[in-house]
Amino acid sequence: MRRIAGLMGLAIVAGSALVGAQAKPDAKPKTAGAVTVSVPRPLLPESFAGWTAKDSPKPLSDAAQADPANAAALQEYGFVNGLETKYEKAGETVTLRALRFGDLSGAYGAYSFYRGNSWPKEEVGNGAASNHNRVLFWQGSTLVDAHFSHIGPMTGSELRELASRLPGAQGTKALAPPVLSDLPKTSLDGQTTHYAVGAAGYGGSGGVLPPELVGFDRGAEAVTANYSLNSGPAVLTLIDYPTPQMAIAQETKIRDYLKTGAKAQPAFPKPLQDSDQASLEVRRSGPVVAIVSGDAIPDESHKLLASVHYESDYVSIPQPGESEVSKTGKLLLGIAQLVIIGSVTALLLGFFLGGGRALYRVARGKPASSVYEAEFISLDLRE
Repeated sequence: MRRIAGLMGLAIVAGSALVGAQAKPDAKPKTAGAVTVSVPRPLLPESFAGWTAKDSPKPLSDAAQADPANAAALQEYGFVNGLETKYEKAGETVTLRALRFGDLSGAYGAYSFYRGNSWPKEEVGNGAASNHNRVLFWQGSTLVDAHFSHIGPMTGSELRELASRLPGAQGTKALAPPVLSDLPKTSLDGQTTHYAVGAAGYGGSGGVLPPELVGFDRGAEAVTANYSLNSGPAVLTLIDYPTPQMAIAQETKIRDYLKTGAKAQPAFPKPLQDSDQASLEVRRSGPVVAIVSGDAIPDESHKLLASVHYESDYVSIPQPGESEVSKTGKLLLGIAQLVIIGSVTALLLGFFLGGGRALYRVARGKPASSVYEAEFISLDLRE
């Protein structure tokens, strides 16, 4: 019997081991199946609107690959990566260079850096301009530079289809530069704004002041725009600083620099040299410093400068959730309020109910309270 029991025990142990060994392979596929792999959306599609990629796309991992001559400016705008692809359609070709930036502001800044002031406006993406066979547009946080072998009547609609397939910016990365809203709209020449966040982008897009005088190392952002005034063209420069105190200090430096004229160090850039010295003026509004230059008469330049008004937009900041101490305090306060309300209610009920009973007794000719009544129990005892 002992041998039989031993053999049965060995059989049970072996069976358990066999079941466990068979269960392990089943567990692995379940674990592997639970893992999800996210595939990033491609920057440029393999085909769009009948255009098909001719060769393998060329990745642009750094700004030097994307544009060696303007790598510093691209880095200032927050260049992330890019892709360059050549497409074919019915014997025609187009080369697309898509540059991705950290946010919408960077893409717009790079767009304004490359776009010339005289380029006609096009309706593609968030904004576009063309120069012969070249079309430049930006969509979300992506800038696309398209070079066509031939521009046709359907080029605009084809690029609009491409723009709709580009990845967009989300959340705070989809916000435009706030300083753009401070530009006066009256007499503003379209397609002339240039947004810069660094010395390379500011100088490369025709900035009026020496870049070192702007204060980009202090977090400044600058935008320039052309205005067609009655007496002549004018250029308005807005520099947005992190704080009004910084703006006050830089306003003084810029005003002193403009007053020195031909003796200024560093020397006046060409835009200042070509300006009417009597029309140069500086004004501050909050953290924004405005400078007007150009050939307009002083009165019109002053009016343009006076139309710049900084308006701060207040954004509600989400507050943290209630702490346990705060919740306990509110609970105790609620209990105290209930006790007080219950006590007052009991007093009022006692007053009204007791008073009503007293009035009823007085109306019957009895004392208000039964305490004053002597009540005896009589025993009817008879012999």
